[in-house]
Amino acid sequence: MREIVLDTETTGFRQNDGDRIVEIGCIELVNHIATGNSYHQYINPERPMPGEAFNVHGLSDEFLYDFPIMAEVMDQFIEFIGEETPLIIHNAEFDIGFLNAELKRLEKPTIPITRSIDTVRMAKEKFPGAPASLDALCRRFSIDNTSRTLHGALLDAQLLSEVYLELIGGRQSDLELDSDKKSDNVEASDPKYREPRIYVSSDAEKATHAEFLKKIKDPIWIN
Repeated sequence: MREIVLDTETTGFRQNDGDRIVEIGCIELVNHIATGNSYHQYINPERPMPGEAFNVHGLSDEFLYDFPIMAEVMDQFIEFIGEETPLIIHNAEFDIGFLNAELKRLEKPTIPITRSIDTVRMAKEKFPGAPASLDALCRRFSIDNTSRTLHGALLDAQLLSEVYLELIGGRQSDLELDSDKKSDNVEASDPKYREPRIYVSSDAEKATHAEFLKKIKDPIWIN
């Protein structure tokens, strides 16, 4: 089973007011194991970067200026994620909303929200009342996020892939029972024959036993 862990960085929080995507990061999982295959792209948003957004991800107008615009990279992104592959996203409505806004601008089919698996919702269901941010979940699951001084789409997707595996039951998906696997035939070794021990009471033991019986009234066993 193929899944894509996805994250984006943007110029702000409101795609309907003109905010744009500036970075996309994706990690491929197959049967819940990272394959090493990824997609990462910085994007020129064709608009100035607000200071509030820069403080979150550190992507400046100068840095993004020479990167391609969304129209030049969208087809490659769509090819990577495929048409039906589940998308693992932290706060899926945000990222899907921005991706669909970009797709609409390019007059391309949008991504249904039902295709996404929202790890924020998963965390809140599993740990009611507990913080569900990516940093909080990394701390909960002892995932090293010390390199996350700023938000970054590819780094956050990598961290989220580890969080996701913990949320679905732990990072041991390769330890499974396979009914098709046959156990090795183990031949039992022949046990060594041991002569039975013969226990015979000595005359002294018999005399002691007889004296003991004299002290018991109406014993039910007598030699």
